[in-house]
Amino acid sequence: MNLLSRAINKFLALRVVDDRVLYTLPEREHLEKLFEFLKVDCVFDVGANIGQYATMLRKKVGYRGLIISFEPIPEAATTLRTLAAGDPMWDIEQLALASDDGERSFNVMKDSQFSSLANPDHSEIARFRSQNTPSSTIVVKTETLSSAFVRLQSKFGFRRPFLKMDTQGLDVEIVKSGTDVLPEFVGLQSELAIKKLYDLSTDFREAVTFYQSQGFEMSAIVQNNRGHFPLLIEANCIMLRKDLCR
Repeated sequence: MNLLSRAINKFLALRVVDDRVLYTLPEREHLEKLFEFLKVDCVFDVGANIGQYATMLRKKVGYRGLIISFEPIPEAATTLRTLAAGDPMWDIEQLALASDDGERSFNVMKDSQFSSLANPDHSEIARFRSQNTPSSTIVVKTETLSSAFVRLQSKFGFRRPFLKMDTQGLDVEIVKSGTDVLPEFVGLQSELAIKKLYDLSTDFREAVTFYQSQGFEMSAIVQNNRGHFPLLIEANCIMLRKDLCR
């Protein structure tokens, strides 16, 4: 009877995992542990699109702290506001983080997840040409990481923020725009370009070296797309501040 009970319990414990999201499991599990370890109280969700990352944090990671989502596309920002309407700990900023405060032209791609301040570059890989092609160009408000941090820290009073970036070629530019406030972040997540998709993309080796020069150490590298085969095109690196891992 005990053997039968254990077998039944084991069967009931099984969960059917959709292979479309299976690749996200390592990221979700790592973030859950890391956020607890770092005591994260705010996430800068830079390049929020329609809330995929923030929704993952809420529903899969179990993070309940403040999320500040930055998204310049008006339609996407509207979707974000709808999602965040019942969540008092989710703030929406309709702007793009960039190298300066002001305005810049922004490419809205046929697949909005590819949208960027940068221009598409298909010289290294062409498989995303149909999605990564501008359908329109709009003018968006921009703000440096430094300016955004000072403004929002004054508003919300967070103490242990985490910087997540998914900006299609602009992650390093954004970090460079806030080197004075970067030590305030306990960790960061950046999309690494293994293959160049944009004219402003930074090679993944250069990006990691730069982040390390700013006082961050590697915690994990995780897949960011289930469709990367046979070549790895992009990956997400998760890093934490060096002084916090001693």
